[in-house]
Amino acid sequence: MRTSIILDTEVRINEIQLKIRDVLGIQKDNITFEFHQMPEYVDLDLMTTSPTHKQSFLLHSSEGRDKIEALELMLKYVKNQLFIEDSYTIQWKLLGSNKIHQSYFRAKNIMDSLDKFYFGRSFSSVIVYSIQLNPLS
Repeated sequence: MRTSIILDTEVRINEIQLKIRDVLGIQKDNITFEFHQMPEYVDLDLMTTSPTHKQSFLLHSSEGRDKIEALELMLKYVKNQLFIEDSYTIQWKLLGSNKIHQSYFRAKNIMDSLDKFYFGRSFSSVIVYSIQLNPLS
């Protein structure tokens, strides 16, 4: 019985992850679901990886009582909230590199876009040249 519940949970987790990937139009290799078990909840950080420069950035974080609830909240975000947030373009390069990259973020404001850009990386590892609020389309 316990094995069946675990398998059902894993199947449901995979189903929701697939729905999120489909909504975003991102291939499996370019998206990472990072779960962090806390004493009272599960924290989920959804990371996307650029196929161009192979760098990963935070798309969004959610919290739930378990992995399924955290994923369901993430799915709700990507379906209902993500595309109503402002779009930002950040021009940057890795320290020691000569190549300038552009990355795009959906965020509530400019500080939120920088938080997503710097999530999990040192401030001294990259040089940011510009941050631009993109026009509404």
